[in-house]
Amino acid sequence: MRGTALVLGGGGPVGGAWMAGVLAGLAETGVDVTGADVVIGTSAGAIFGARLTAGETPRELYERQLARADSIHLRVTAARTARFLWAALGSRDPQRSVQRLARAALRARTGPESELLDAVGTLLRGARDWPEQALRITAVDAVTGSLETFDADTRATLLEAVAASCAVPLVCPPVTAVGRRWIDGGSRTTTNLQLAADHRHILAVSPIPSAVGPHPSATRQAARLAAQGTEITLVTPDRAARRAMGRDLTADARRPAAARAGHAQATALAHTVDAVWRTGR
Repeated sequence: MRGTALVLGGGGPVGGAWMAGVLAGLAETGVDVTGADVVIGTSAGAIFGARLTAGETPRELYERQLARADSIHLRVTAARTARFLWAALGSRDPQRSVQRLARAALRARTGPESELLDAVGTLLRGARDWPEQALRITAVDAVTGSLETFDADTRATLLEAVAASCAVPLVCPPVTAVGRRWIDGGSRTTTNLQLAADHRHILAVSPIPSAVGPHPSATRQAARLAAQGTEITLVTPDRAARRAMGRDLTADARRPAAARAGHAQATALAHTVDAVWRTGR
């Protein structure tokens, strides 16, 4: 088995702000999250993973959330939410559930791909090339429903990979890359801890521990890896953080409070996280 993996899950703009606060709080108490042997990002975690591996510091990520910079507007309506839930919850079989969601995404009337690519490009803040540090970005094939990863060895650009990982079904258009179409990497599982199974030490930051539908939660995935001998620390929002985040994870006004809650939570957890993380360095 290899060394350390930093796994960053999906969570929309507000969940991403909480995650930035967690990363900054850990870094400020001596936990070097930037030195992982691999960073695995899903959806919002893909954006922050790309920016971290491009050299942006956790503190810089955090301060931009406090300033409500890097805004992205997701057009989430009641009708789109209802269609999303109908598709995702229409089957108890995980594979059929994600395929239903993918089909609905392909049929949905959303904006052009170019708008999503432009928005994600702005959020990447100039990080257009794959980094030297190992970075894996998740996305779900909109035809087969299979989860796959992009990295520096694939033909997809970093922008295409991150945009594909952020393509929320029925809200954003599926993204075309390497001749296929892709939806949000969190459509099956929001954190994709299974992709770090070949690492001895895992730090996972999961703003939304469970995807909608009959899919394994981050908690269940972490327990499975721990039973196999992996040392894993899973950080999910505590009660104060959930209160600060609210129910609408697209509400831009909640980002500063969510970021502060993540920072406070990480500061309290730092000693526990460091005890596991440092042994893998």
